[in-house]
Amino acid sequence: MKQKGVLAVVSGFSGAGKGTVLKGLLDKYDNYAFSISATTRDPRPGEENGREYFFVKEDRFEEMIRKDQLIEYARYVNHYYGTPRDYVETRLAEGTDVILEIEIQGALNVKKKYPDAILIFVLPPTAKELERRLTGRGTETAEVIRQRLSRAYEEADGMEMYDYILVNDSVDLCVEELHRLIQSQHLRTKSRMELVSKMKDELKELVENM
Repeated sequence: MKQKGVLAVVSGFSGAGKGTVLKGLLDKYDNYAFSISATTRDPRPGEENGREYFFVKEDRFEEMIRKDQLIEYARYVNHYYGTPRDYVETRLAEGTDVILEIEIQGALNVKKKYPDAILIFVLPPTAKELERRLTGRGTETAEVIRQRLSRAYEEADGMEMYDYILVNDSVDLCVEELHRLIQSQHLRTKSRMELVSKMKDELKELVENM
């Protein structure tokens, strides 16, 4: 029987660099599937529909909610974000490790539906560095940056509910830590019950034939 894939939920403050870390992970390793979220926000420069996000109108998103086509969804800075269900469940069943990049509210909702999922929070080394990274994007107004820092302050209360914390000081190091962390989940006892059962049967046969 093929071992089921690991569902890893990665969150972090806007500007913490989680997207860069995940891109590095997917570029280096081919055993991951990245679940693309649907959102009602407009694309940023360089973003494409179906690559970074599925960009949909608000009425379409609300239809997806009504039809239970989303694992989770949340509203963040005046826009909806959500995770399509079919893609995630199909890839997990195939044995592929699936990564979701979502915010705290959505991550906790996923954990309720999928208790074996692991929640990972990516932090910048300091709050000042977070401000520098947000400003350095050059794509958002001072008011939006202020909103994102304010939201980060609110989100800080939710970090304790995550299974793991990764500090993104060096992208390469953070990529390796994330990879090792996800792969280690395949060694959990409840993920290896078939192997446990096989070993017990083999030992029983050996003992009985002594």
